[in-house]
Amino acid sequence: MAVETAISFPLPGHAVFETALGFMALAWSDAGLTRVCLPEKTYAAAERRLLRLVGATRAGDRTPPQWITALIADIRRYAEGVEVDFSDVPVDLAGIDDFRRDIYAAARNLHHGETTTYGGLAEKAGRKGLFRETGAALGANPIPLVIPCHRILAAGGKIGGFSATGGSNMKEKMLVLEGVRVGPPPVAQASFGF
Repeated sequence: MAVETAISFPLPGHAVFETALGFMALAWSDAGLTRVCLPEKTYAAAERRLLRLVGATRAGDRTPPQWITALIADIRRYAEGVEVDFSDVPVDLAGIDDFRRDIYAAARNLHHGETTTYGGLAEKAGRKGLFRETGAALGANPIPLVIPCHRILAAGGKIGGFSATGGSNMKEKMLVLEGVRVGPPPVAQASFGF
């Protein structure tokens, strides 16, 4: 079921919009995307969360750039289960330290439906052995979905934590949209040759 509600731009550089998963919000600068808020149950909750996270906004035109309009359409498609590649979305990571930038860059290299562990991501980022620090960096990810922290699992293929609204349940919903099954494998039935 396609969500065809209007996009609201409560402040310049911000958008709140409805998806099949709930209301989402994002913010951008001239350099790129600065914030994504994963689904909330109401418009007001999504707007409150975004404004709490970004604080004051730059002055300017309320009309979003074309790439934001396209991104919102892609996020809506993703929420409906369509495979979407967000790797070309420009991100503005001003003020983010080098360690987190390395972790986020490695996460952005994971494709739709591809997962790894915190330790595996640390190694891909050139930060082998720093799995706890990697988890902390992902917990502070300002741009979930575009920087796909939901694709990082705990050791043993367990779901692991998720700091976005909805916690591990939202992480699992996003992974299911990508065709990823998380948890123990189904119990195999023994076959008997009679």
